[in-house]
Amino acid sequence: MISEPELVGEDGPGSFSDVVSGFDPEQGSGGGGRRRWHGALWGVAGALTASAVWAAAVFGYGVGGDGKPDARGYRVESDSCAAMELKELARALGKPESEPATELDGIEHPALHRIRCTVDFEELDLGERSDEDGSGWYMGYRASLTAELHKEADPRPVFEAGSTVTDIDGTAVDRVERVPDLGDSAYLLITDDNTMRLSVVEGGAVMALALSTWMSYNGEGGDGEEMPDAPEEPELLAYRGHLISDMRDVMKALRAG
Repeated sequence: MISEPELVGEDGPGSFSDVVSGFDPEQGSGGGGRRRWHGALWGVAGALTASAVWAAAVFGYGVGGDGKPDARGYRVESDSCAAMELKELARALGKPESEPATELDGIEHPALHRIRCTVDFEELDLGERSDEDGSGWYMGYRASLTAELHKEADPRPVFEAGSTVTDIDGTAVDRVERVPDLGDSAYLLITDDNTMRLSVVEGGAVMALALSTWMSYNGEGGDGEEMPDAPEEPELLAYRGHLISDMRDVMKALRAG
């Protein structure tokens, strides 16, 4: 079942409409020039207040007067995969087999910088192996990082729209969870292909750290030998805290880089 994240941007006490309203409902259109001038002053004050609220919202969320997002100190370059240290996941899953590998679909464009990195952890032997041919079930974990720095357009509207979907390229989303106190906005998604993904937006930076798992059987299964039943799939939510902690480290490293 998909849990609906709380809605954002709804009107409530202290909302934009509350701030900019201020006209006296008892005051009519008549009553002389002084009263009309008093109303005009309220109108000017309301317009100035609205402009101030708009400016505070725009600059507070990291979009300048030219409409371009604030980088917030982030740097995304070809060597940024070094930010993927994953100390907490390594503590839980074992040391990765190698250094992060950079994927080939990176982008370095005046409007967008993007890198993708992957790390494979050591395969786990799940037991029930045959002494003769070494056949048995194996399981492995892979972590992947996508980091983008948008330089021309604010990525947050698209980020919000894509973070609460129920299907990603034909893969069902089983769980959606808002993660508080992480960037400007953050979501944790679990899909039915054994993947848990944490996505964060902060200013013009968008980062996604994912953990996926796979299982395979190594063996021929010949001579009438039946393949043993597959073990239970691991519960990825057990690594939720590790993923969030490692994402904080990735964000810090990308800002320091």
